[in-house]
Amino acid sequence: MFENFTVWENQPENTGGMLIAAFQGWNDAGNASSWALRHLCEDLQAKPFAHIQAEHFYDFSATRPLVHLDENGRQLDWPRASFNASSEQNILLLEGTEPQLQWRTFVEQIISVATSLKVSKVVTLGSLLTEVPHSRPVMVYGFCEDIETSTRLNLQKSTYEGPTGIVGVLNQFVQDANIPAISLWATVPNYVSGASSPKAALALVNRLHEILPMPTNTTELEIASAAYERQVNELIEGDEDLRAYVTDLEYRYDQGEFEDADPASGLGDQIERWLRDGASPDED
Repeated sequence: MFENFTVWENQPENTGGMLIAAFQGWNDAGNASSWALRHLCEDLQAKPFAHIQAEHFYDFSATRPLVHLDENGRQLDWPRASFNASSEQNILLLEGTEPQLQWRTFVEQIISVATSLKVSKVVTLGSLLTEVPHSRPVMVYGFCEDIETSTRLNLQKSTYEGPTGIVGVLNQFVQDANIPAISLWATVPNYVSGASSPKAALALVNRLHEILPMPTNTTELEIASAAYERQVNELIEGDEDLRAYVTDLEYRYDQGEFEDADPASGLGDQIERWLRDGASPDED
């Protein structure tokens, strides 16, 4: 029996739109996918209309609530998944943190919202650590089960088998609900794993522009990306071994080793292995 843990604040004006989802945590190397989602929320002036209650899905000793101060005093911010709607482009945006508990029930909440609003397509965003140079264009790898959509957007059908994250679970439930699903993943350099990557976030947004009705304004992301690249350049400049490693990655990239259109590049295998092991693809 379906248990409803979704709280609706209001009803979006439109139905039949696209749902874009991203989750902080394991699927979000360099905070790239969550940053891309926040960019979309801000640029599209999306307004919250519903959220999934946190109490049933999070271990608060692992994902702790945050305290902040405002004019009303001390406030608690609980982790939760929030739905936002942009009436201008008829797009729904789901931003949250990967839950620790009851994944099936959690995803059922998302599917319930999607079906009640007659969502026409679901796009999930992710980012992963891999052996790519920060100084070259970010590679965005896409999966889709629909042949027509895959051909039009140059996506691939996933052949992965093994453990997965909340993005993989959501994709499966979306497909089972007969809603077209696309999953986009941006690559983040493994040698700057602790830094947020606006460059990967920008790459995800630019890839989404092939799907969105209208493009968004990416000026702020472009400025942040340029600053990010300068900072990483400064980081590697003082480390001879790291500089040599990056130079080798740049050479391999320029030789076409990392081209996602080339099955022999092994990038797909790296993503599959990362999903399986929950670690950076270069770690054996």
